[in-house]
Amino acid sequence: MTTSAKVSIESRRAGQNVWLGLGTGKTRFVRPEGPFNYHVLESEEAVGRAMFGELVDYAAENPGDITFVLLGGRGAQAMYRLISKLAETDEIDDLLGRLHVFTQDALAPMRMANGLSFVRDFERLLGPKFFAKIKSFTPMLTETDDLEGELRKYVEHLESLGGIDIFFLGLGPEAEAASHLCYIKPGCGAGLDDFAGIIPISPSILEHHIAKFKVGGSEVSAEDEEECRRAAYILTLGPAAILGAKRIVQSIVDASTAPGKKASFKRLIETEFSNDDRELAGQTDENPGLLIRLHPDVRSYVLSDLIA
Repeated sequence: MTTSAKVSIESRRAGQNVWLGLGTGKTRFVRPEGPFNYHVLESEEAVGRAMFGELVDYAAENPGDITFVLLGGRGAQAMYRLISKLAETDEIDDLLGRLHVFTQDALAPMRMANGLSFVRDFERLLGPKFFAKIKSFTPMLTETDDLEGELRKYVEHLESLGGIDIFFLGLGPEAEAASHLCYIKPGCGAGLDDFAGIIPISPSILEHHIAKFKVGGSEVSAEDEEECRRAAYILTLGPAAILGAKRIVQSIVDASTAPGKKASFKRLIETEFSNDDRELAGQTDENPGLLIRLHPDVRSYVLSDLIA
């Protein structure tokens, strides 16, 4: 990882959505050649070990600091449990001391201390020793009256560290077998050059978010839940952040409890991309999960229930 000069961030609106771009020119992507490669593993624990192994391997291949983006939900929980256990020892202290850790999305406005925030969930899963040993932790700030201004600062800091080394991603199901990455929703107007955005939240997303956290074991008070239901926006990293990462590590482990992911993944791996750049951009806006296939270095780990 290398540091970068301060970037110039450009803002644009697409309907009710606000998108921030870096103004650095056209985002690079690759059209896929051949089938999408993914690895079917036998358990969540195996997926967690494989994801952690990607972080260890990347660190061995690349000297210096490493900037990586945390994944919320069940996809990476097994990895976080493993890292938390190792952080209690000195076994991975050298690795932890090289990490600049970022979150990838958030509900806003909402107190950072809310039990339904991703920050609290990461603290619960990774443990205090992890956060004491890493080089830095940067969440998206949701306790503010200036969401766009704070999101700009977040993007500036991320880019000042040289961009994203490893981006951990899942896959969210959408209607008509579409899918989302981060919270880039179908039809939200995200272009390939958009690095981060602020989009209105829907009641269905709030319900899914609250249910997911409760199932995952988060302690949620009535006050936390009431505040979460008042959230009006989602802060999210965008297509340019995903495509600009050095490496993507994807995990999908919950198709048994989120069966819509089966159709979404099938459409993801079977879609043929247009040779026209404008049409391709339309395909990714209509089905943002496709973005993962436009990246040259993706490691995808799934359970067998996804393709059963």
